[in-house]
Amino acid sequence: MHPLSHAEFIEAGTRAEAQRRQPLRVLLIFLAAFFSLQYAWEMSRDSWLERLIIDQLTVRPAAWMIDLLWPAYQVHAEGHRLVAAAAGRLNILNGCEGMETLFLLAAAFIAYPFAWRIRLLGLGAGTLLVFVLNQARIIVLWHAFLHDRAWFGVLHGTVLPALLVASCLVFFLVFLRRAP
Repeated sequence: MHPLSHAEFIEAGTRAEAQRRQPLRVLLIFLAAFFSLQYAWEMSRDSWLERLIIDQLTVRPAAWMIDLLWPAYQVHAEGHRLVAAAAGRLNILNGCEGMETLFLLAAAFIAYPFAWRIRLLGLGAGTLLVFVLNQARIIVLWHAFLHDRAWFGVLHGTVLPALLVASCLVFFLVFLRRAP
């Protein structure tokens, strides 16, 4: 092994510095992507986009699934509400549609230096995962709303959001481990 020349020493130092800054770069891109997505979503309040995502893509499928599971309640969608004549109404508002969790996952895929094909695959699969998990969350909340309002509060505010985020984290970590 020969001693490093001055140029090799500088180049090695530059490479080491770039490697040390990489986590900071990923973090900054993650934060910028998450807050940009969140800001854009906030700007869409009371718009056709919010109504599409909440009323059509969140509430309607949830009403269909609940009605499939418990047909006796005759649940149907009315705008942003799940409605059952004998059981009451449950509002699905901005924040209940899973977008924040999707934004966290999307920001992770945007920030991490995957190849674009892998990144798009992760974003697509992650979007599907968040949709399915959020629909399950709404079904669980509907059941809690009908049977135990105290549990509804705990599930809605703490347990289910944490499970949603943790599930997406595990998905990202598994994806990260398997990606080339």
